[in-house]
Amino acid sequence: MKTVFVVGAGPAGLFAAQKMAQAGHQVIVLNRDIKPGGLAEYGIYPVKDKMKIGLRKQFAKVLSLSNLHYFGHVPVGSESAVTIDDLRQFSPAAMVFSVGAQGTKSLGLPGENAKGVYSAKDFVYYYNQLPPFASRDFSTGKRIAVIGMGNVAVDIIRWLLQDDPNRQTEEVVIVARRGPFEAKFDEKEFAHVQMHLDRQLFQQELERVKDKIAAVGQDISKVAEATFPALVKYPDQELVMPRLTFRFLSSPKEIHAGPDGRINRLTVTENLLVPKNGGTASKGTDQTADLDVDTMIFAIGDVHDPKLGLPCSRDGYTTRPNPEDPKAPVFEVFDPKKNEVEPGVYVVGWARRASDGLVGIARHDGEVGAEKVLHYLESAPEGAPVSPQAVQRRLESKGVKVVTKEDIALLGKVEEREAQKRGLVSFKFSDDESMLNAIEKEKSNACVSAD
Repeated sequence: MKTVFVVGAGPAGLFAAQKMAQAGHQVIVLNRDIKPGGLAEYGIYPVKDKMKIGLRKQFAKVLSLSNLHYFGHVPVGSESAVTIDDLRQFSPAAMVFSVGAQGTKSLGLPGENAKGVYSAKDFVYYYNQLPPFASRDFSTGKRIAVIGMGNVAVDIIRWLLQDDPNRQTEEVVIVARRGPFEAKFDEKEFAHVQMHLDRQLFQQELERVKDKIAAVGQDISKVAEATFPALVKYPDQELVMPRLTFRFLSSPKEIHAGPDGRINRLTVTENLLVPKNGGTASKGTDQTADLDVDTMIFAIGDVHDPKLGLPCSRDGYTTRPNPEDPKAPVFEVFDPKKNEVEPGVYVVGWARRASDGLVGIARHDGEVGAEKVLHYLESAPEGAPVSPQAVQRRLESKGVKVVTKEDIALLGKVEEREAQKRGLVSFKFSDDESMLNAIEKEKSNACVSAD
């Protein structure tokens, strides 16, 4: 039996850990957050309780393996209490990083540090109550610009239009650099917000960009059947306020702030649509327009965090493709400075390819990566035995309050009682201190009951 460290406890990490533990190895999972689940816990839309409850049951089954150990509340990184070099001191046979894509893409725009300007990832963490984002200021105003046309953007729109308990929203405008045929959201997801679409303004917007999209052979009359089927399915839908509008062929150019430091205007560049590699691309022009908005949320994808400590390039943590099959997924970390693969170090899930698929794809990627690790372990040096208890003591000596899988079970009981008390399907604490206190209180109550 050899020991593998898995850093990160989202779907990719947990299912990779399960596969390696079931193969007979000792697996120690280190997670930044107190609770396991990653984006399955803190990225799925809040009211999708059935999906979340099902995934939590699967994760609990993974954690129940006796040779799998869980240490939550343990951030790993070059600027954290625990570094990758600290983990190497235990001489694990392999390390698997499934930390997702925790970096933030910068817009690179003048004024982007204005108040009221947020990345989509951070905003999703906020309304899904991930500490510390849940306690930060993500206040929104009356007219909100959301940059992007994917499913994440639609989730955010749904929150702004329907479920935000502090909602002041009067209008959400989706700003898209390309046209209506390039919308990437699923029909099922858009159906949740289609009643807010101001159809009159939408038709005016289609008319505004009609000639530009015709230049690449797109027919404006086909938009409904191609990317906005709600227009056909619900032809008599009355507008439900707050309203949803679109601004196509527009890219953010400059953010303007008012006297209070908060965004009050967004200048966009007017784009053309041009053919590219069988598809389309946007091309900026000299024309601009101003949108009066008091909040801006940009959903433009995710990037890896170089502060983790793995070799990192502009494209993410570095791996070297197989020259015999360049399209095959590569999980082994490659150090370009040494020009060699780092033996026994792997990336899986979004840590391998940012923003690539949802839970099912993340699970598959983790399990395929685990197969690569198992193959490596067949010939890897045995190494000295790694004691989970010694690992926990070392972590705690660095001032880290470690949360074990037994603690997670206790926290689950507390949250279940809180949900019942409040008449909710589920409940979760929004800050680490409350979770840690709940765990300690549950332990104390258990001791008193035992006495």
